[in-house]
Amino acid sequence: MNWLTKSWYQPRPLRWLLSPLSALFRLITALRKQCYRFGLFKQHRLPVPVVIVGNITVGGTGKTPFVIWLAQQLQLQGFKPGIVSRGYGGNSDTYPLEVHKDSDPTIVGDEPVIIARQTACPMAVSPKRIEAARYLLEQQGCDLIISDDGLQHYALARDVEVVIVDAKREFGNQFCLPAGPLREPLSRLKTVDFIVYNGNSNQAFNMVLSAQHAVNLSNSSIRKDLADFKDQLVHGIAGIGNPERFFDLLNTFDINVIPHAFNDHHAFALSDFDFEESLPIIMTEKDAVKCADLALENAWFLPVEAQVSGNLIGDIVDLLKLKGGTNG
Repeated sequence: MNWLTKSWYQPRPLRWLLSPLSALFRLITALRKQCYRFGLFKQHRLPVPVVIVGNITVGGTGKTPFVIWLAQQLQLQGFKPGIVSRGYGGNSDTYPLEVHKDSDPTIVGDEPVIIARQTACPMAVSPKRIEAARYLLEQQGCDLIISDDGLQHYALARDVEVVIVDAKREFGNQFCLPAGPLREPLSRLKTVDFIVYNGNSNQAFNMVLSAQHAVNLSNSSIRKDLADFKDQLVHGIAGIGNPERFFDLLNTFDINVIPHAFNDHHAFALSDFDFEESLPIIMTEKDAVKCADLALENAWFLPVEAQVSGNLIGDIVDLLKLKGGTNG
């Protein structure tokens, strides 16, 4: 499917061949949304405020580091946030599942494990996010819910919507699936509360992902400055929605990368690392949670931290107060 994804961001005639299917997709999306609006499909409202973090494009835009940043900022504001997610990449017979820092990513998903580790917030996953949210309210006493990748999950009513946009790729050819990358038409952005651009942009809210060191995959107490890899040739591993963003980040540190891109949520096996060249391996933190038991030699992962310009957290709290969603 990589050929199709690439066609979304390049001027290829394939978009016109697939445009009838895109029109059908838009129609189904609009009808589904109207069914929730007029009560034909049930929308569930929680007794606490709900903040949605999502995007309108397929693929990675940086939602996970933003969710981590948002949860940490809300904790500083005095909230006890709980985080819910679909748990993509995981597989379980029973839901909802509470996620802990040592949870198995093959069961709960890779991104939820990272979020649980970095925020220490209560977190639960379920295909039905409302079930995960109710579980956190009942078991953990949370006073606010953050829904990760929940923009199109209209069964859960929301108070605030935040959309993350890749500043470099933006919206591709601006067609809906399958001719383009859009989950919903661009007009959807007019109805959300905040838009955050991941990468350098001139927008009101800009998110930059920074990294300073690499962590050893086998022993997390061992860290290495990224400057130590300068001018070295390494294997770069990325099984994320937009692998090029990770390789570009390594290049900014003058690291010479042999890129190895995998599908998002790829289930890694030792054979994936059968390289001819015995070189250091640097991977994303999302991939590292699935590779910890592979006994890889000279393997490192790269934690990233989100920095958001502007007073976004203040604006979110103000909006929650306006809607009666806080006790402040």
